Amino acid sequence: MITLTTTAIIVRIAIAIGLGMVIGLERTLTGKTAGMRTYAMITLGASLFVIISEIVIASINNALVASPLAIPTAVITGIGFIGAGLIIFQENKITGLTTAAGLWVTAGVGIACGFGLYTLAIIATIAVLVIFTIMLFIENSFRKHFNKFEHDNGEEKIQR
Repeated sequence: MITLTTTAIIVRIAIAIGLGMVIGLERTLTGKTAGMRTYAMITLGASLFVIISEIVIASINNALVASPLAIPTAVITGIGFIGAGLIIFQENKITGLTTAAGLWVTAGVGIACGFGLYTLAIIATIAVLVIFTIMLFIENSFRKHFNKFEHDNGEEKIQR
């Protein structure tokens, strides 16, 4: 039976908010609409729901009646709906997909914090930042290289 102290709850929530803010800061700096507050709210909410599930399950004291994974599963589904609302298809272009994926992963960071898995949450946050920053640099390098070519009636020609 897990008993969470007030200090443990505060630490879990504070780390979740902090990691969400770090991910959101990168999004803010790249001009995305979902920024620090959005990402912090996602990690806070995910962490909160996990903490609630742990407290409720501890009070029931019967693993057959309640599963500690039921609420995190619902969190993942709920974040999927938020993410779907961010994805826009307009003029043969999809936007918001990376932000939606970032929010989904950020919910996982919050879930990890809610369960007290801080090392996992920190590693995941670093991985998200690497993907958002280094991968953006790589993508932009590829775009620059491949946008030098222009297609004209099926033939490639170099733009000058």
